[in-house]
Amino acid sequence: MQFSVNWQGVYPALLTPFTAGDAVDLTLFETNLRAQLSAGVHGLILSGSLGETSTLTRSERLELLDKAIAVSAGQVPVIMNIAEASTRDAIAAARDAEAGGADGLMLLPPMRYFADSRETVAFFRAVAESTPLPIMIYNNPVDYKIPVTIAMFEELATLPNIQAVKESTRDLTNLTRMRNAFGDRYKLLCGVDTLALEALLLGADGWVAGLVDAFPQETVHLYELALAGKLDKARALYRWFMPLLELDIHPKLVQYIKLAATATGIGSEYVRAPRLMLEGEERSRVEAIIQTAIASRPALLRPEDSLA
Repeated sequence: MQFSVNWQGVYPALLTPFTAGDAVDLTLFETNLRAQLSAGVHGLILSGSLGETSTLTRSERLELLDKAIAVSAGQVPVIMNIAEASTRDAIAAARDAEAGGADGLMLLPPMRYFADSRETVAFFRAVAESTPLPIMIYNNPVDYKIPVTIAMFEELATLPNIQAVKESTRDLTNLTRMRNAFGDRYKLLCGVDTLALEALLLGADGWVAGLVDAFPQETVHLYELALAGKLDKARALYRWFMPLLELDIHPKLVQYIKLAATATGIGSEYVRAPRLMLEGEERSRVEAIIQTAIASRPALLRPEDSLA
């Protein structure tokens, strides 16, 4: 069977909502999914870092996949994140995703082991050869300590289903290095909210977004403005958005973005232990950022309706 993913546009890294009793809240998950689809996102990514994947069971991940496929009804590709400690478990998770109807995978390097370049390439290769699903490699050496270098991508280029990169090195020049080295061989998606506009203007194909979980319309509109070359409008929207986008680059990004999604009515702040909900001064500070942004939330027009 042939699978196809465009790897362009806005791909939300979706939150996993929980109930007060620590069960996956599929009803609220559907609410958020419908908000994303209504805003015009171009794909959905399940069980990523923002989705608290390390705390989810196999059955919970598959429940989320079932719900996302049912709600999206073929409108956009549904991508399952793979973040496993062993090659065997990563292959099993990829096969689960394929059997469950996922359209593609986002693949992290081995977790909880500092693999060298040879081991990391072998890990990616083994997973890619185990499934026909299209794959986006998540390159985030800041948080996961394993860089995927140009030389490593040269080795991976022989694998046709490794098609895209979530570029989270936080080094904008890496976009240009990748283009110089590979042309259009890999689709490149920005994975850092606070660098999204810059990355899009440098030629990134899309944006794996975080604050989209709370502000889907603004996220998609910013992408569309950048794509249309409406730079004054894009800059103005980005400046409004930036205090919120900075919530994405904190170690407590899950709690911060869940609080934002709660404030906009499409999420809840329940997290799964060992994470705890925010309290005290920290909660007040983050709430103030969110409420200040909501109070000045811009009215949006589609790029084609905007004044030149």
